[in-house]
Amino acid sequence: MAKNASKHGLRGGVDVMEEMIRVEGLTKTFGSLTAVDGVSMTVKQGEVLGFLGPNGAGKSTTMRMITGFLDPTAGTVAVCGKDVLTSPIAAREHIGYLPEGAPLYSDITPLAFLKFIAGTRGINGHFRDEAIRQVVDKLQLADVLHRPIETLSKGFKRRVGFAQAILHDPDVLILDEPTDGLDPNQKRQVRALIQTMSANKAIIISTHILEEVESVCSRAVIIAQGKLVFDGSPHDLQALSSRHNAVCIRVRSELVADARIAINEITNVAAIEVIDTLERVSMIQVLPNDGKSLVQDIGQALRQHDIAIEGLFVEQGHLDDVFHQLTVGH
Repeated sequence: MAKNASKHGLRGGVDVMEEMIRVEGLTKTFGSLTAVDGVSMTVKQGEVLGFLGPNGAGKSTTMRMITGFLDPTAGTVAVCGKDVLTSPIAAREHIGYLPEGAPLYSDITPLAFLKFIAGTRGINGHFRDEAIRQVVDKLQLADVLHRPIETLSKGFKRRVGFAQAILHDPDVLILDEPTDGLDPNQKRQVRALIQTMSANKAIIISTHILEEVESVCSRAVIIAQGKLVFDGSPHDLQALSSRHNAVCIRVRSELVADARIAINEITNVAAIEVIDTLERVSMIQVLPNDGKSLVQDIGQALRQHDIAIEGLFVEQGHLDDVFHQLTVGH
């Protein structure tokens, strides 16, 4: 097949595959240190996987092995059916990679850098110009396209790094802290871009920002000390929180004691706490046993005791609590 017969003159199209990344028993040791310890997971087309863990947990090492930049001590990685160890070039054709602190040539412009990356990817002629135009539009780089990279802010440097990762419209994106250094508006824009691209790609995002998992990811994986300790949906992760399905009720402060009596009549109540009082209105938080829903029972109990509710909402759970619970002590 001629080089310019595909998306951007780079390669032939990939067959539609449900499973686009397969990691089995991935292990990496550095002397006596085991940085990654038997990690296994798959990522399907359409999934955005949030890859979480404390500093030093092995996230970046795992991502470098998935992309073929670091050989594993044991285990295998396949990307779009291509083994990263035995067929590295074929596998990398399908990968867009934004490493942590993405290396950029500081004395050239973003335009020159993107042209260089296009050349290394085999994107030539009008395919190159169109590919660059698209990523410049998506990352809003037009205003800095001709400025030396060394003069750009950290946020713009990060966006140039992101642009090179998606220049060839890869089937798999591996993004290490993609919103690092971005202001809130830029973070919103990049998250929206990731969601837009996710329909026909498999995307792994390493992040320390738990709200990013809630807003962007369809799945979360947590590792601690190199071991996988959680793999499930963000909702599943929230459900592990002691505050999942906690009910917060506002009542007049003089009714707090009566409200406690009414709520204590309900089964599956783990704790009742007054967490805030303002202008003679108190907030009562009711924690459930095993995350069971209590909202209907609480509403009924308060009505039976003629206790007026000033406001009510149900907690989904705090990801930072769950993250701490899963990673401390591992």
